[in-house]
Amino acid sequence: MMTAVGNILERVRRDAADEEFTELVAAEGIRIERIVSTGHASPPGFWYDQEWSEWVLLLSGSAGLLFEGEPAPRELNRGDYLLIPAGRRHRVEWTDATKPTIWLAVHYGLLPRSE
Repeated sequence: MMTAVGNILERVRRDAADEEFTELVAAEGIRIERIVSTGHASPPGFWYDQEWSEWVLLLSGSAGLLFEGEPAPRELNRGDYLLIPAGRRHRVEWTDATKPTIWLAVHYGLLPRSE
């Protein structure tokens, strides 16, 4: 169940083995989530290839996001945002290992069905 009120910067686990995904809002055609990464990256050879668009905003920390065909990752820092169009292959090359990287992700368009 989603929480209607909260603070996106609270209850951040700094020692999680995996990235933490928290759904904040979901409605037809849109999903907003908080993602917390601490030194996490996409597995070697893995590329996200989503059928929906995703707009991300870094609230804290830093990350390197690599798009297929680009020579180097784009570095994102606190306050940076980026639109990832549907079908644009990308991967997380790195996230800050010393402090949590907190993402606000807005997924929209054709979304996967919730189970």
